[in-house]
Amino acid sequence: MNNLVRVGLVGVGIIAGIHLEVLSGFPRVALEFTVDPHRPEPPEFGGTHPSHYRDLPEALGAHEPDLLVIATPTDTHCDLSIQALTGSRARVLVEKPLVHDLPSLSRLRALDNGAPAGERLFTAHHFAFSPEVRWAAEQLAGHPEWGPVADITSAFHDPYVLRGEQAFASYVSSWTDSGVNQLSMLARFVDVIALTSAEEMDSGASAWRVYRYRSAATEGSARLRTSWLTGSSSKETVLRTRSGVEIWIDHTAMTGFAADGGTLLATHGNNGRVSRKVAHYRPLYESLLSDHPDPVLGFRTAAAITELHQARIAPSDCE
Repeated sequence: MNNLVRVGLVGVGIIAGIHLEVLSGFPRVALEFTVDPHRPEPPEFGGTHPSHYRDLPEALGAHEPDLLVIATPTDTHCDLSIQALTGSRARVLVEKPLVHDLPSLSRLRALDNGAPAGERLFTAHHFAFSPEVRWAAEQLAGHPEWGPVADITSAFHDPYVLRGEQAFASYVSSWTDSGVNQLSMLARFVDVIALTSAEEMDSGASAWRVYRYRSAATEGSARLRTSWLTGSSSKETVLRTRSGVEIWIDHTAMTGFAADGGTLLATHGNNGRVSRKVAHYRPLYESLLSDHPDPVLGFRTAAAITELHQARIAPSDCE
């Protein structure tokens, strides 16, 4: 990208604060404008206040950004992405999930003839950039003798039950909120193929999903649990290779270790100096602002994850 990256931020809510904190650490980034119909003034960035607008077309009529960041509710992502892709030449980063349903995904795919989504549309799959996930992927790549990943178990717990109905209004369900994080994280290790089992529990506050995946020439199962029925956050994933090596990663503490039976093979620690979200988003932006962004951010990956995330088990598939 250009030496100076001109950024437009759409949506100035809680998650936008993380984007602004991380972007402020890049000296060649300038926040040119913000868009938010519910906020009368823009946030401060680098000691200045950018231009502020109520809608994106108005902002794009006055600016030519290099990067547009969409940090709004998921049900607005499709329309805003289309406005961004057709109204500018910017790269577009959308908060995850990319869209909330399959018809919206089809609308974005239909843009390929005029404004290729595959080239300029990216999704903030931040869990794929977390330090412990990147460490685990490096361990697997560096030790081919461990063999392919034979099975995966992942559990993401959030304390949203304490928020009552507000949690459902904000995040819809535990699977809607956390499933996309688990699936994008798995993209670092395996090629997820299809949903084989699904169960929604506790009125959507918890869920169970099983997916089939490929790892090298081997197929395996990933068991995914999401739940809000906890008083504190807890997120862990265990990968077991065909040789019996187990890699445990703690997403909450951003730590991990690899073991073969009673033998400890490798460890990953965390000094706690960088907050978890910043530790995710900083390498994400380093990749996005490079000449060759990581494919896990790209439209093809986001489309595949959306289809897997939205997949349902047909009655004929049930026993």
